[in-house]
This record gives sequence, C-alpha cells and structure tokens, in this order.
Amino acid sequence: MAKKTPPFEFAGLTIEAGKHVNCELEIARLYTHSPLSVSVDVLHGKYPGPVLLINAAIHGDELNGIEVVRQVIDKIDLNKLHGTIIAVPVVNVFGFIHKSRYLPDRRDLNRCFPGSERGSIAGRMAYQYFNQVVRRATHVVDLHTAAIYRTNLPQIRANLDNPLAKEMAMAFGSPVVVDASLRDGSLRAAAEAFNIPVITFEAGEALRLDPHAVGSGVQGVLKVMRHLDMLRTSRSKKVIEPMVPKATRWIRADYDGLLRSHVALGEKVSKDQVIATVSDPAGSSEVSVIAPQGGIVIGQQTLPLVNEGDAIFHIAFFEEPDGLVEEQVENYLGEAIEELDDDLKWGMTN
Repeated sequence: MAKKTPPFEFAGLTIEAGKHVNCELEIARLYTHSPLSVSVDVLHGKYPGPVLLINAAIHGDELNGIEVVRQVIDKIDLNKLHGTIIAVPVVNVFGFIHKSRYLPDRRDLNRCFPGSERGSIAGRMAYQYFNQVVRRATHVVDLHTAAIYRTNLPQIRANLDNPLAKEMAMAFGSPVVVDASLRDGSLRAAAEAFNIPVITFEAGEALRLDPHAVGSGVQGVLKVMRHLDMLRTSRSKKVIEPMVPKATRWIRADYDGLLRSHVALGEKVSKDQVIATVSDPAGSSEVSVIAPQGGIVIGQQTLPLVNEGDAIFHIAFFEEPDGLVEEQVENYLGEAIEELDDDLKWGMTN
C-alpha cells in the first residue's frame, strides 16, 4: 500500500494532499491601518515531492510573470502532481496598485531581502515574505521583466556556481542563460544563503503583456517541474540546449535625440554593423550606433528618446556561432506561443 502524503502546513492552514487552497497573507499595513495582504495559492499534490515557489511582481510593474503564474496554476492536475507548488502572482502589492516598480518609500523590494522585522516598510515586507513564504520552499522560480522603457529577450539568470540552480536554469530551456552574480539584498542571494536554489526568468517589458514572454515562462516553469520530477516527463520536441554567453555588454548612446533602432530582440548583429541611428529632432544631424563585435541582442530600450550615455542595447557574446543562437531563439519563441491560453493569443494578430 502506498504511503499517504502528509498534509502541508502553511500560514496556520493544514492543506491535505490533492487540495488547492488560496490564502491571504498579511505582510504590512497601510497608514490607514488597513491590512495589506499577498495572495498565495498552495497546490499540494497527491504524491510527495519538492516544494516549488513560483513568484512574480517583486517589482510591481512587471506583469508578464503574473500571467505566467495564472496559466501554470490552470494547467496543474493535483491528482498527478508530486510535491507542492506555492504560487504568488503579486509579491509587491504596493507597487502593483500604483503601477510602479517600487514601494511607497521608493525602495526596490529586491534589494531588501532577507529583510528586517523592525526595519522600514520595505524591510518588514521582505522579512515577512521571506520567512513565511520563501523559506518554506525547496526551489524557487522568480519571474521578472525588464524595467520600464526596456524589453528583454526571454532568458534565465542564475548563479551557475550553484549546481542545483544551474540544473534548474538548463532545464528551463531558455535559449540564453546568463551567469549572473548574486546581488546583496536580492531574493536570489538571500535564498541561496539558506541553500534554496533560485533562477530568475527575465522577459518582456514593464506594464505590458507580451505573448512570447508569457508563453516562454509557462513552458519553462513546466519544464523545471518535470526536471524536479513533480510532473510526468512528456514527449517533447527537439530539446533546446541553452547557451551561456561568455560576456554581455550594454551599448550606450553617444548622442542626444531620437533613437531609430535597426535590429530587434534575438537578432544577430555583426561587428561594426549600424544597429541604430540617433538624430536631433530637426534631423539636421545624426549619429550611427555601431556594434563593437558580433553577438545577439538580448535587451534594448523601447523609448525612442535618448540622452548621451543611455544604455540602449544589451548584447550577448557567445563562443558558439551567432547564427546558431539566432536560429535557436526563433524556434524557441515559436514554440512559446503554443503554450499560451487562447485568450492571450489574440495579441499576436490584433
């Protein structure tokens, strides 16, 4: 007889195997004394396994991850799930309400972990979330987008010196995996101090729902779950072998004015190629933006107004041929759309 999976204890609740429970976790109060709560979904599978935290909107204006969480929850069959999912679509509720990256004190929540029980509002939120939610997990997928007026090619960032984080990063299946050092105060750094591996998914732009970003996120999270044996391995198409760039670099504007980009995310650029033009509003003078070496565009500014020194293109440089990376990116984005719910696919044709 199979051993019965024990209940999962969370926030004072006892969740039986095969159950999906939503709870509101109070992590702060407004100055009106009204409580501010984070919505948490706990999906406790029929069978034992890891505890995977999937969270989004640590920066309140990053919307793609919210939709990824919703769609992943919708796809889970509790009767087949091994382990437990803790799903948090919006961590920074303050920022989400105000369509802002930051908290009311203008602090970045992702620079405040593990937080302080008696600190600022940012420190207290980080402390409550980290201790009540993050430390309950065995693995974490942290969903992000680029900052406002920038967009990112779907990519994973992880500390590849951590073997467990590296395995998750490669399992996610993104064509590009950036070996990103741990930053003090970030969720990744705080969690890894407690031996909880974290990977960060970056895709799309703030305050926008990008179908490619959402589809890529859903596809990747499900692949990580299969890697962790939380879901049955499915027959998949040709597996994309993620590529780790040897370096990445932001290309900056050398002139103030209107930016006209000549390349797109995921596109291959060659050394000395003109990748954009910056002109003054009257068009009386203009300056070309030149690629310093060949690579792939993994991030770029979307606002066409630039000042001298603004970072406008993020280029990744690989050991592998750039054409191969570009082809893998195209195939990956095409497959990502297949993961989308029908109600989001309209954005590709309307």
